[in-house]
Amino acid sequence: MTNYLPEGRVFNSPENQYYLRSRENLAEAMAGGLTLEGHAVMCTAEHDLIVELPFGKGIIPREEGALGIAGGTTRDIALLSRVNKTVCFKVTDIFDSAEGITALLSRRAAQQECMENYISHLKCGDVIPAKVTHLEPFGAFVDIGCGIPSLIPIDAISVSRISHPNDRFFNGQDIYAAVKNIENGRICLTHKELLGTWAQNASLFSAGETVGGVIRSV
Repeated sequence: MTNYLPEGRVFNSPENQYYLRSRENLAEAMAGGLTLEGHAVMCTAEHDLIVELPFGKGIIPREEGALGIAGGTTRDIALLSRVNKTVCFKVTDIFDSAEGITALLSRRAAQQECMENYISHLKCGDVIPAKVTHLEPFGAFVDIGCGIPSLIPIDAISVSRISHPNDRFFNGQDIYAAVKNIENGRICLTHKELLGTWAQNASLFSAGETVGGVIRSV
C-alpha cells in the first residue's frame, strides 16, 4: 500500500480490510510501517480522533491528527472536519485497556511520509488524482494525498466562466488536476487545462447539429 491517494480511496480495498480485521493483522501492518485507512466516528473534547476498528478502537491523539497541528500552522478544524469520514494513519502501538483493545494511530506520520515520498517530488505540469473536500466562492479545496490539502482557484476550474465552483464540482468528487505552481511547499492546481481549448472542443461539433447544453448566465 505505497500509493499516496486521497483519503477514502483504499478503505474498501481487500488489503486494507485484511489489516483491520484483527489485532494480529494490525500488528503486522505496524511492523511493516504501512499506511491504512479507517472511519473516524468522533472527535473528543481534547480533539483526539476516535477510529472505529472491528476488534476495538483506534485513537489519533490531537497532535498526531495532521501535519502542522503541533506547531500551530494547521487549525483544529482540520481534525473536527474528519468526523464521520475516512482517515489515513500509521499504527504506532497496540495495547489492552479497560475498554478492550486500543490502537494508537498517527495521521501526521502518514502525511509526513506522503510529503517526503510523493508531494515533494511533484513538478509543474504533473497530472495527479485529487478529491474535492469543500468548496468556497474563490475555489475548490482538494485532498491530493493522505488528506493533504491543495487549492484549485475558481479561474483555474473551467474553460468557460463560472459563478461558483459548484458549477463544476461537488464535495467528495474524485477528479484529476494538474500542478500549476509550487510556492513555499504549497501546491496550487489547475483543472481547466485538462478540458481542452475552445478550439479543440468546438471541433467536435458541426453546423446544423442539435446538442444539449447548460445555461450558465442570463
